[in-house]
Amino acid sequence: MGAIAGLVLTVAIFLFIFWPERNPFFQADKTRVDYLRERKDAIYDNLRDLNFEYLAGKYPEQDYTEQRTGLEDEAARVIAEIDRLNARGEVGRRSRA
Repeated sequence: MGAIAGLVLTVAIFLFIFWPERNPFFQADKTRVDYLRERKDAIYDNLRDLNFEYLAGKYPEQDYTEQRTGLEDEAARVIAEIDRLNARGEVGRRSRA
């Protein structure tokens, strides 16, 4: 009885480890829009962190203004490209067949 339970447990562990979704050789390809959405999220996180650190007194106002302007400009470029790609119909993820 113990051997059967051990065999079942071994098979279950094997299936858990090697199931196709966990296989690193089978992954979804990212589209340009997916990359841009991730970049937009990172820029927003950076803006949030910059604002927090400025309010905490870690940045002088001139440095804060320069960095914020740069991040806002980059965010505007990324959003414009996302909108342009969405208008052309390039959305979503593609899976490798």
